[in-house]
Amino acid sequence: MDIDIEQRTQARLITAEEQELPVPTTLRYTSADPLAVHLDFPPEVSLDGEVVSWTFARTLLEAGLRGPAGSGDVHLWPCGRARTVVELHSPYGLALLQFDTSALRRFLLRTYAVVAAGQEDVGAEVERGLSALFGNV
Repeated sequence: MDIDIEQRTQARLITAEEQELPVPTTLRYTSADPLAVHLDFPPEVSLDGEVVSWTFARTLLEAGLRGPAGSGDVHLWPCGRARTVVELHSPYGLALLQFDTSALRRFLLRTYAVVAAGQEDVGAEVERGLSALFGNV
């Protein structure tokens, strides 16, 4: 049985004018995809009026709470003791968000309660994916 976790949290979007605008977000995790976390933005804050979801490694979230981490489209780093910065790159530009570190830590601990670090057995998922890809379902 798959277990899903959702945690609503408030981020602060840092604008080019160095203003902080509140942005509602939802952090998601599912035991069906144990290596990933998802960060969802509601339609009212996206460019196209659709829910926008960013997916990145759970280990990246953990590393970014301790120090600068990431490459490619997602970067995280601590900003003092109370905040963590998440930097998202897309073809449309860059978004710089600040989260309360305690909220991100709480979410991460909840994911480890579902699937402990190092216990992410993805063999069955890979097998199902390969079977579907090659028509052996």
